Formats: sequence, C-alpha cells, structure tokens
Amino acid sequence: MNFAPILLFVYNRPWHTRQTVEALRKNELASKCKLFIYSDAPKNEQDQKNVQEVRDYIQTIDGFKKITVIERKKNWGLADSIIDGVTAILNKYKRVIVLEDDLVTSPFFLNYMNNGLDFYEFEDQIFTISAYNHPPSLMKFPQRYPHDIYFNYRNSSWGWATWKDRWKKADWDIKDFNLFKNDKKRQSTFNRGGDDMSEMLISQMEGEINSWAIRWSYTHFEHNAFSVCPVISYVDNVGHDGSGVHCGKNKKFTNDLLLSKKNVAFISDLEINEEIMSCFARVYKRGLKYRAKQAIKKLICYEMWKA
Repeated sequence: MNFAPILLFVYNRPWHTRQTVEALRKNELASKCKLFIYSDAPKNEQDQKNVQEVRDYIQTIDGFKKITVIERKKNWGLADSIIDGVTAILNKYKRVIVLEDDLVTSPFFLNYMNNGLDFYEFEDQIFTISAYNHPPSLMKFPQRYPHDIYFNYRNSSWGWATWKDRWKKADWDIKDFNLFKNDKKRQSTFNRGGDDMSEMLISQMEGEINSWAIRWSYTHFEHNAFSVCPVISYVDNVGHDGSGVHCGKNKKFTNDLLLSKKNVAFISDLEINEEIMSCFARVYKRGLKYRAKQAIKKLICYEMWKA
C-alpha cells in the first residue's frame, strides 16, 4: 500500500496538540507514515508562550516513519497555512491526510484513510475522504442502511484526505462569486449540504470569515463531486472548549471512537442517498429564531455603519 503522508497543523494549544499526536501515534500504521507538522507563528505577544510550548513539544515526537517540522516565520492564519501546506505536500506526494491540532483519532483512522484513498483514487467524482461523522444523537441513519460509508455533498474539515488532481481544481478566489451571489437557485442547490453553506461562502467572500473549508466544499459543488463519509466517526473534536478559532463550548459533536471499525467496506456505486443527506442537513437547519437574530444583527451593523 502507498501510505499517504500525514499533515498536521498546530498553533497555540499544547494540551490539544498532545491529545492529537498521542492518539495518532497509537494507530497501527503510524510507524509506516511520514508526518509533516506545520507550526504557525504567533499573531501577537499573548500567543508567544503557548506557541513556543507547542514547538518544544513537537520536537520530541516519535513513533512515525519520518517527522518533518515546518515552523512558520510569520503568522499565516489557519486558512492560508492549510492551502499552502496541503499544496506543497501534494506537489511531492500526490495524496495527503490532513489533521488540525484538536482532533483525536480512532486507532483505525489511518487504515480507513489510506484504504479510502486507494479505493477511490480513480473515481474522479470523489474529491475527499472525510473521517468525521456526527454522533448518533445528532444524526440518525435509516434503520436498514447496510453500508459503512455514505456520500456527501459536503466535505468535513475534521480529518480528511485528498489527491493532487482534485485539490488543484480548487478556485480559492471564487471567480464566479458575483454570479453565485445573485443566483438564489444556485445557492439553494449548494445548500444541499446544510443551510449554512451559502451563508458561509458569502461571508468568506465579503471578508467576514477566513475559511478554506467552505471554498473546498464549493469546489465539490462546482464539479458535481462528493465526499466519502463514515457512518461511525473516526474522529472526535476535543476543541469545543472555547479554545479554538472557530468553535465555542459545545459537547453535542462528541463521538465514541470505540465504535469505529478497523476494516470498512467501501462501495463503488456513487449515488447520494437523499434520505441520509436529509438527516445530515437537518443538523445545520436554520430555524426562524436564528434567521431573526441574523436579520437583527445585520440591521445593527448597517445602522452602526451609517452613523
């Protein structure tokens, strides 16, 4: 098997980074995989101590075939760092597995990812192997669904893998954004992966957020491509404790990794199961209360801008 290199992005969370690395090292394939670690530079004086603590720790890591640490000299921010780092690794290795510093993985995570990369390598409609899925408390599957995986319009940023030929299709500038913004039908179609998707893309392009992931999801949309997702998650995000850039305190996404399987039966019939996608999209459903809050927020911002 051609084991994909692992790419880990870290910043200023020593405890989370340790949890991520220790879990990854317990994978039986860890010793056969190269690990590349991108450490972003502090964006302010407050972050310097923790960034240095993380950098000191990653110099002590072992248990992988080879470890390469890239310490950024300036602060790139997560989105730019991921786009640059993934591109650099793919230019050399053609495939990559990507993690951030708050993702605890199942001992079978690397089996799942590498097997998925092999199985779908020549399926041009598959752009991402995603390792995360919502816990059963959030997302119910049809009772008689027989498979270990399903296909999704939306990729997950919580542990994923891709290939060079798919990644290079991404238009990070979203050159057709004006067309998209003025086309409600196109927005509705994009939102098959969740009510928040068009809203996030618009926020990205208007400078309100900085997300590589929503642009990568848009790449899937533009090319009628899918992400492969496991029924039982291979990742648990431990960053919902208020320490992350994009995540507040929340326990509803917590997964029991003891349920994950070593061997997954991948399927070649590349069809979206609309019943499953309906269950998935329900997690991101925007109710009237949310929409009212957003409308008030925009009105307040507009009045402040006028003043």
